[in-house]
Amino acid sequence: MSLQTQIHSLVIRVADEFKSVYAKIGNLSSLSTTDKSTLVSAINELKAAIALAAVINDAAPGSTTTTFSASKIVTLLDDLRAQILGGADAAYDTLLELQQAIQNDQTGIAAITAAIDKRVRFDAAQTLTAPEQLQARSNIGAVAASDVGDTATDFVAIFETALAA
Repeated sequence: MSLQTQIHSLVIRVADEFKSVYAKIGNLSSLSTTDKSTLVSAINELKAAIALAAVINDAAPGSTTTTFSASKIVTLLDDLRAQILGGADAAYDTLLELQQAIQNDQTGIAAITAAIDKRVRFDAAQTLTAPEQLQARSNIGAVAASDVGDTATDFVAIFETALAA
C-alpha cells in the first residue's frame, strides 16, 4: 500500500472522527463550570481558578499546585549551568571563551569539517551517488520517492468530501 493510499485512508478516518466530535459539541450544559453561557466564559472561569491556586513553595518540587520562587528558579538555573560546564576552567566558562579556544585550534576544526563533509546535509543541496542515496535512506529509515505515491493528491478535497458524506 503506497503512502498516498495510507494518507487517503487516514483522511477518511479523521473526517469520520470529526463528524462524531461535531455531533457531541455544542452542549454547554455538560461543562462543570458555573458560567455555562459560552465556552469562552467557562475557560475564563477556569483560568481564574488556576490563578488562585498557584502558590509559591520552594520546598515542594514536583507539585501540581505550587511553583518555585524566582530566586529558587535562578538558583536551579545556576546549578544547571555548573553541571553543563562540568567544572570547566574559568578560561572556558563562557561561549566567547569557547569560541576563542576553537578558533585557536584549527587542526581539530579541520578534522571535524572533514567528518561533516561525509554526512548527508539538510541545509544545502548535495550530489550523492545512487549507492550513497540508498545508504542514506537505509540509515534514516526513509523510502524511495517511487514508494510514496502521487504527491499531488488533494487530501483537503478528499477530507471535505468525506466530511460532507
